[in-house]
Amino acid sequence: QVQLVESGGRWVQAGGSLRLSCVASGDTFSSYATGWIRQVSGKEREFVAAINWSGFSTDYADSVKGRFTISRDNAKNTVYLQMSSLKPEDTAVYYCAADPSMVKITTNHNDLDAWGQGTLVTVSS
Repeated sequence: QVQLVESGGRWVQAGGSLRLSCVASGDTFSSYATGWIRQVSGKEREFVAAINWSGFSTDYADSVKGRFTISRDNAKNTVYLQMSSLKPEDTAVYYCAADPSMVKITTNHNDLDAWGQGTLVTVSS
């Protein structure tokens, strides 16, 4: 079982940048696809970005393409989400999630193997 801990969320002004980190425990992390899912209070979870186990394949929601970049360092058991040109509508709790299937992360992110506790990103206009 993989356990995930996110960090890096904070308040930032619109147009600014932020990098989120997700550190995993467990020796099978390198075999998992990993992704970022966000949620605004009272709304459904929204897929943001995903990366496969090797890091060679990525996918993004249309709303963040060209602004966000997901990457991973398997030697450090860490996944990153570099966010730039942030907008107020990016305000949300950002969750790191892992699953053997990258397709599940992008399409059925309510049924994934592991979740972090979330980190709050607030973008002020």
